[in-house]
Amino acid sequence: MQDGGARPRTRIQRRNTGAILDAALEVFSAQGFRGATLDQIAEVAGLSKPNLLYYFASKEAIHVELLSGLMDTWLDPLREMDPEGEPEAEIMAYVRRKLQMARDYPRESRLFANEILQGAPRMRAAIEGELKDLVDEKAAVIRGWQQAGKIAGVHPHHLIFSIWALTQHYADFDMQVRAVLGPEGEDPFPEAGKFLDTLFGRLLAP
Repeated sequence: MQDGGARPRTRIQRRNTGAILDAALEVFSAQGFRGATLDQIAEVAGLSKPNLLYYFASKEAIHVELLSGLMDTWLDPLREMDPEGEPEAEIMAYVRRKLQMARDYPRESRLFANEILQGAPRMRAAIEGELKDLVDEKAAVIRGWQQAGKIAGVHPHHLIFSIWALTQHYADFDMQVRAVLGPEGEDPFPEAGKFLDTLFGRLLAP
């Protein structure tokens, strides 16, 4: 909001802010940052453009707000990997959490993917900082499990990258997945889960 949020927001203000962010998520995930407009966001939110601008000063301000909230959501599944847990079970649980995120948060996944494809102009600091630090930390955990002979000696960072690729694909390319699988309406996630269990189970076996 333009007043900097110094005063507590009313119920209507909270409702409108939520409507704007949800509408923006819909528009940004479909159009990307460059293709999205404030007029589109206002229309989806059911608000006038001047009303929208009372809450957010620009398209970029809305985008940054969405991305800021997304980073914690994106990193939480990896944070849950327990160094004291059973290695294969911990990695497989991470795979399943990421696949569940692809199912439950497809718009967020596409928003993140669009930002990365544009060179991450609004997220570069978080990616090079918080995200990289966490991935490096968990890669070190995986490397320790490998050195102890508990899982196969695959490159830890590329293992994490492959988990991202093989789970987020189902959100980012949802239409393609469903069109190729057919018939219309088939849910790809149960079979995807079984496939990933088999794939990573074999990959990680020492």
